[in-house]
Amino acid sequence: MRFEWFVAGRYLRSPNRPAVLRLVTAFSVLGVTAGVATLVIALAMNTGFRETLQDRLLGVTAHISLTRPGSGGLHDYEALATKLSKIPGVRSVTPAVYQTVLMTFAGESRGVVAKGIDPVREEPANEALRKLSSGKLDFQADTDGIEALLVGKQLADEWKLSPGDYVSLTSPQGRLTPFGLLPRTRRFRVAGVFDSGFYDYDANWCFVKMDAAQALAGASDVVNVLEFRLQNPQAAQVIAHEIEQDTGPGFAAATWMEQQGALFRALRLEKLVTAIFIGLITLVAGLNILVVLSMTVTDRAKDIAVLRSMGSTSRQLRNIFLWQGFTIGAAGTLAGLVLGYFFAWIAGKYQLIPLDPQVYAVAYVPFHPSAMDGVWISLVAMGISLLATLVPARAAARLLPVEILRFE
Repeated sequence: MRFEWFVAGRYLRSPNRPAVLRLVTAFSVLGVTAGVATLVIALAMNTGFRETLQDRLLGVTAHISLTRPGSGGLHDYEALATKLSKIPGVRSVTPAVYQTVLMTFAGESRGVVAKGIDPVREEPANEALRKLSSGKLDFQADTDGIEALLVGKQLADEWKLSPGDYVSLTSPQGRLTPFGLLPRTRRFRVAGVFDSGFYDYDANWCFVKMDAAQALAGASDVVNVLEFRLQNPQAAQVIAHEIEQDTGPGFAAATWMEQQGALFRALRLEKLVTAIFIGLITLVAGLNILVVLSMTVTDRAKDIAVLRSMGSTSRQLRNIFLWQGFTIGAAGTLAGLVLGYFFAWIAGKYQLIPLDPQVYAVAYVPFHPSAMDGVWISLVAMGISLLATLVPARAAARLLPVEILRFE
């Protein structure tokens, strides 16, 4: 064992240290532990929210949406979809009709988004259609010719809807009659209830067949948008640019990053602010380490003088206190990492902290601890600990043994 490490260990383990010094040392370790653990938990929570929201959004929405503003929709969408599906990186291209309608059931009414789809093409691409809490994915009309639709779980729970119930959808796109402009209303049978896990979609969306949505809107064989799912959603910007080049002027390709940009920018800013403010806990713990070592230098001044008179160099004395600060910081950092990752794992696995999905879009706090977060948290904590040792370590190295031992 090296001389410096041996002496540093003896100082830290010595039972003859003053009680106040032992107490402050314990508080220093606890301070580093609290700062590191809190930072790990906070960043795991932020990462969990971001990844959960991203996964659920990408499960029910398109990675790229192609529209033609001002043209009344896409008329040649089948040929266009076939052409664009050959672009490298595109997993699927599905047409869709979006329309805001009024849904009515048992005297209750509310505005919802009705999405017209081709069930055969949409099911492999849209996770919401594969997550049915009740009923089944069957858009066939019943014996009375009434077509089917799917509603979200939140809407079904609020209205006590179940498969087999009938609802009415009223479109603001009216039809002209001798009595004036009248809204279009169609009756639908609830075939199933989907549970996407995202509150806004489960409470305000429904799915109908493409031809039913077109009839409700009073349109011919026209769609609002072509939706692209990609092999790698992070490549959406590059592929969107390629889609716009292939389609020519008049088309607009919007990525999921642009449509949800404000949300993810807010989460990134929150992560930065959280790291800064919670990191101050570790800074305070570093000040405690400075106090501990300064008190140790004062308490061990005679020992330092004896070591110098026996041939110890200034560098060796400085390293003794650097090792003490390193040991305190490493013990607190290791304990903080273990506590932080253990709590994040338990809380994420067993969903210990419930949330109101109407406010937070998810029903519980998701924790996704990141290994890279642990690396840079450890580096910062150890850096603060070592910086806190520099002043007392230099002070110990500058002590003059003659002045200390003169009156002994």
